Amino acid sequence: MPRAICAVIYAGGMTHGSVRLALPSEASAIAAVQRRCWTQLLSPAVSQRALADVDLEAMAASWHDAITRPPLATLRVLVALDSSDPGRHRVVGFAAVGPADDPDAAPDVDGVVAEFSIDPLAQRQGHGSRLLQASMDTLRADGFTRATWWVNATDDDLRGFLAGSGWAADGAHREVGTEDGETRVKIVRLHTDISPQ
Repeated sequence: MPRAICAVIYAGGMTHGSVRLALPSEASAIAAVQRRCWTQLLSPAVSQRALADVDLEAMAASWHDAITRPPLATLRVLVALDSSDPGRHRVVGFAAVGPADDPDAAPDVDGVVAEFSIDPLAQRQGHGSRLLQASMDTLRADGFTRATWWVNATDDDLRGFLAGSGWAADGAHREVGTEDGETRVKIVRLHTDISPQ
């Protein structure tokens, strides 16, 4: 399958949404969505600390670099767009996909969804489904046949969404947290077969 598949726009009929590769000019919008998602997904204390530690400008610069100078050719940033306002395409979500770097990952086989966020104000409008499909097609176009995704063990909404799309836990789990050890979160790895049908 040609790599050009990444440029395909995933459009959704009546929902006024699409997905495509991110543009450098969208780095600030991606960072803003990420910050809004932190307030939804993290506890108030953790999200306030995270938002205080990293400002929007620094986050936007990191996303700009990921879009324009990815460390690997197969690391891609996708955006979900809402086009309900005529002539305007607003970033309402993003994903970062590429090769998995887990110690047990098989090179050229295992891809990973490293980041995936839909703006809290734009959820349940089809943007997540389109972004997920585009992410899997992008990984497949880059030659990966299995996708992995580390998710918060207590995020029942995301796990349910992924289970409905054919994802399942593969038994791997770990804890991540702040450097001072104050906050610890258990995450589990999900996987799905994305080999060409």
